[in-house]
Amino acid sequence: MLSRRPQATIDLAALEYNFARVKQLAPNSKVLAVLKANAYGHGMLMVAQALHQADALGVARLDEALALRAGGIAKPIVLLEGFFHADELAQIVASNLQLVIHHRDQAEALLAAQLDAPVRVWLKIDTGMHRLGIYPHEFNELHQRLSQSSNVQGPLRLMSHFASSDEPDKPATANQLTLFQHITQGNAGEHSLANSGAVLNWPQSHGDWVRPGLMLYGVSPMAEAVGKQHGLKPVMTLSSSVIAVREVSAGDAVGYGGSWIAAHNSRLAVVAMGYGDGYPRGAGNNADVLINGKCHPIVGRVSMDMITVDIGTAPVAVGDKVVLWGADLPVEELARRVDTIPYELLCNITSRVQFSYIRHT
Repeated sequence: MLSRRPQATIDLAALEYNFARVKQLAPNSKVLAVLKANAYGHGMLMVAQALHQADALGVARLDEALALRAGGIAKPIVLLEGFFHADELAQIVASNLQLVIHHRDQAEALLAAQLDAPVRVWLKIDTGMHRLGIYPHEFNELHQRLSQSSNVQGPLRLMSHFASSDEPDKPATANQLTLFQHITQGNAGEHSLANSGAVLNWPQSHGDWVRPGLMLYGVSPMAEAVGKQHGLKPVMTLSSSVIAVREVSAGDAVGYGGSWIAAHNSRLAVVAMGYGDGYPRGAGNNADVLINGKCHPIVGRVSMDMITVDIGTAPVAVGDKVVLWGADLPVEELARRVDTIPYELLCNITSRVQFSYIRHT
């Protein structure tokens, strides 16, 4: 029976290949693999199981960490946003999780808590991102108090986050790195600054730990590049099927609002994919898909469940596979077409899409 359900095919061998590429770029650093937001839309538990060589896993929030523990993941897990309420600390200790402390209130709550065991702490410093992180003038005091606390398993690990590491021509990253080195000089503890952009562009920032996210999934963090240019392989292929083939005449308007009008007689393939599946609405009249290895333009608006594609005289039939993004149609290219970033496209895939996991070598 023809399946009309869109598919996200996750190639775990490509994921492992990208991890090896990280190690090639940062051979002297440990790897904190970032799996937040359901592993950037790829399926957090399956990704965690595949990344058995990672030294630790990073998630944003407690519920993500607990889901990994419930799935049998025993590897160190770091809460990149730390905790939100002091009453979460007991669960954090019980689940053997590590914490990022990024503002004074968190530090004070941790210092005041009565814990059954100390926790590993990563102290985050705001060096210029101005989003999370303790202020530079707070560092010496909080570092000393946390280091001396029986609630903290020492030594502290020290970290920051780059705002523009994906733009190597900007001076911001070098300035942040210099400030971090100045603030932390003379203090014991491993350092971590490098996200995907810095792994690729700033080897001097690799330090003791790198924190790759997007590049693990084979996608470039740089606006004008694709993963292949960095020696990466895309992990996700998003695909669906042709559910109808229709003829249109010159002058026929297609889809809601008639936003596309056929300039000549042609044929359309109707594809089971829409914004209800997470495909961007802005792709209407603005992006391509692959059918039988050939690019065809999306015409008309993207609707909730369907898109229409101008196939002309191409030999396309009901049931043919349609690739929305993958190795031969990079998600980075679609992101540029619809004026967004690959992160958003990957994370927006909905539960209507069926996931399958393969291991192509």
